[in-house]
Amino acid sequence: MSVPTASRAEHRVLIIEDHVLFAESLELTLSLEGYDVRRLALPEVGGSLATLKTRALRANARTVILDLDLGRFGDGTTLIAPLARSGANVVVVTGNDDRRRWGACMRQGARKVLSKCGALQDTLATVRRLHQGLPVVTREELESLLEAWRSDAAASDDMRRRLQLLTPREREVLGSLIEGSSVRLIAQRSVVSEATVRTQVKSILAKLQVSSQLAAVGLANQVGWRHTT
Repeated sequence: MSVPTASRAEHRVLIIEDHVLFAESLELTLSLEGYDVRRLALPEVGGSLATLKTRALRANARTVILDLDLGRFGDGTTLIAPLARSGANVVVVTGNDDRRRWGACMRQGARKVLSKCGALQDTLATVRRLHQGLPVVTREELESLLEAWRSDAAASDDMRRRLQLLTPREREVLGSLIEGSSVRLIAQRSVVSEATVRTQVKSILAKLQVSSQLAAVGLANQVGWRHTT
């Protein structure tokens, strides 16, 4: 015996999106379908991502449509896990097309990741299926996204391992390069010769397995590395 599906009016959808026009379009489309749609207002001043999380959880939504890049509030990915643990179906709708990041969202508990380049009908169809208790992602799609995340995580771990090979002095020099300092300026600040700093830079490049200072800085930035004293 099948269990009757609750009415759409009982299915609360929460929209967390910093682009007002896109959020309003979603709200109108879903409201016309009969869903109980709420939009989480993002204040122009004050507030934090932690505040947004608290307000989102209090909304007690069955489905949350979440953007990843929330302007001054930062990365919305951190909202996925707590919302999913609360029982909400998290649907990520993003302008970011990096499948590694999509995989990270699925790993955090998102039910589906959609591109903003797609039609609003894609989002509506996903909410409909969730309302009906139907799957919204195939096993193949899920595995593909998780594999993209795993590959990226392995590459990041390898980069961090290389960074750990640097001596304290090499870390200091790399930190200065990240800040935009030239070899000459680093030498002047450290009261050593430019030749000494170039030798240190050469060692940094060898350990990081890159061919230029720019690549070394890019590698460090990619994993969020910063020199601490």
